[in-house]
Amino acid sequence: MSQSDLSSVTRFDGDASVLEASGVFADAHGVVVLAASSFSADTPGVRATGSSNAEATAPTAAVVVPSSIAAAAARLLRPGNEEGPDPHYYLRNFTFALAWIAERYGDLLDEAEQAFLDDYAGLPRPSQALMVRMLMRKGPYFRVDSLHYAEIGDPVSAAAPLLALGWLDANPVLTLDALFAVLRQAELARVFAGVAPGKLSKARLLEHLRGLAQFGDARPWRQWRLPQGASDGAMSSAGEGAIEGADGVAAGAIDVVEVRIVLLVERLRLMFFGNLRQDWSEFVLADLGIFQYERVEFPAAARAFQHRSDIETYLRLQRLREQIDEVSVQTGEAAADSPWQAIHRALLAENPAQPWLCRRRDKLLFALGRARERQRDWEGALACYRSNGYPGARHRTMRVLEQAGADADALAMAEAALAAPESETEVQLLQRLVHRLRRRLGHLGRDGLAPARRPTVTTLDLRLARPQDGRSVEFVARDHLSCADGPVYYVENTLINALFGLLCWPAIFQPVAGAFFHPFQRGPADLHDPGFAAARRAAFDACLTQLDEGSHADTIRANWRAKAGLMSPFVVWGALDEALLDVALHCLPAAHLKLWFMRILADIKTNASGLPDLVRFWPAERRYELIEVKGPGDRLQDNQLRWIAYNHAHGIPVRVCRVAWQEQAA
Repeated sequence: MSQSDLSSVTRFDGDASVLEASGVFADAHGVVVLAASSFSADTPGVRATGSSNAEATAPTAAVVVPSSIAAAAARLLRPGNEEGPDPHYYLRNFTFALAWIAERYGDLLDEAEQAFLDDYAGLPRPSQALMVRMLMRKGPYFRVDSLHYAEIGDPVSAAAPLLALGWLDANPVLTLDALFAVLRQAELARVFAGVAPGKLSKARLLEHLRGLAQFGDARPWRQWRLPQGASDGAMSSAGEGAIEGADGVAAGAIDVVEVRIVLLVERLRLMFFGNLRQDWSEFVLADLGIFQYERVEFPAAARAFQHRSDIETYLRLQRLREQIDEVSVQTGEAAADSPWQAIHRALLAENPAQPWLCRRRDKLLFALGRARERQRDWEGALACYRSNGYPGARHRTMRVLEQAGADADALAMAEAALAAPESETEVQLLQRLVHRLRRRLGHLGRDGLAPARRPTVTTLDLRLARPQDGRSVEFVARDHLSCADGPVYYVENTLINALFGLLCWPAIFQPVAGAFFHPFQRGPADLHDPGFAAARRAAFDACLTQLDEGSHADTIRANWRAKAGLMSPFVVWGALDEALLDVALHCLPAAHLKLWFMRILADIKTNASGLPDLVRFWPAERRYELIEVKGPGDRLQDNQLRWIAYNHAHGIPVRVCRVAWQEQAA
């Protein structure tokens, strides 16, 4: 490598034994920085080091990274022999996140974002730490006396480089409400002495001042901090040089600061998490050593944001979501005058290139429709639901037609939908709707469609002593039914989901666009999207084929050992032990497993729950039954009824155990 090559890159090394395929180092304290495996062989400007003959040697932990932020992450790597609490754990994690963004989305960053990464990398550590501390807290305004942290030291000195970069403002413009959020009651009383009656509570003082025209406009902090009862001239002369020190950053000059890069950092947060629901504190405050995550490849083709326009589209949709949240809580005249039509037009104008962004737009249209329904604006709701592919939109259309008195139209649409339902949930709802509409229209006998009926349920009635130890009815029933040759386990949704998750592990963690945004995800982000299975069809088919071939048990056991402890949306490790796994694989027929797994895949959001509480095995006979337990006054829920009907339809043994306490039965 030439000297010119070295001038534009930074090299850092680590122990290869701690490399993670997810692309990070993780020490015992959860500290993370980018590692060699973060970078693919075709990443521009990235070169593996450690040998002069790359083809003849195994990869090493050394990597050359064309990024100042990656170098900053490397400098933060904690020495392995350093013990005790790590005061900079949040800084290390945040810097890793920035390095990850630079490596994964470097080509999509705008000039300001790239400048932020470069400037952040060059900051002194106390300034970096102070910036991260503020970004993790609710802002954007902060009192300097609330920014004292042992690992940072003097906040005034730490803030100076941030002020120079324009990331902080030492004289922010504050509204009256913002001022009240910053100052304490005694301080407010001094500022507004002579303007308001004495001894008012903070809330009452704010209410009083809101009624005074002179405080209607926002003003700079250095004007607010002066006594507001003084004349304008006195306030002006008092303000000259009264606060700011000679260098502009003396203690008196930065007793309140504003973070001015909130929107920029919000965009970076979006790139890292893939959403704006999660904030930095969720990641940078996490002890990453507590949880272990599956190692997922991050090819460029699987990036959620392929173009800068994808990021901008998401941000526009986010602003529209915030507006929908506002109009959703409005009532009366405010609701009637709400700008919902403008929101609706803006949503229809969005035509995202990424399918997952299209689904997000449709979800927002659905939410807006629900808001219009609550206002009994039937035409507005229909405008949001029609031509909307979001699950449930079609059923809401029929319900709105019914509410609007258009029963015939609703019935015609419902009967057509029954011929091609989008899910079992919709079938259940449609059967009830069609029966109700036909009865109202006098068409009950047409086509011989009977009202939706509850599935045939085989019951087991028990009269048991009420437990004195507070155990739930499910555990009481389990202990009563269990015996040596027919052990009963409380599993509810855990067992079948775990078997599905272990068999289909490669498909679930396949790097599909829009699924994985960073290495610390419990599962794919699109898990509950209607197209989840279709996007991985070949992979799921390969997994499920093992049930036909009889190799599924070996795969499940292998993944049980290899993936033990890794976060998964389907496997709750503490609810499953090897004994239960063995007896389940011994007694549960592969054909039944396939039926369950296919139903879960058809609608993960709905069908991953509602499974029976107990399973009883007879290992000597390789036989089992599922048992749903219901205590006094408890009834079967819709998703439980659907599972029971499905099991009955496919010859799967299932019973409902109804428990009554002995004193009640008597």
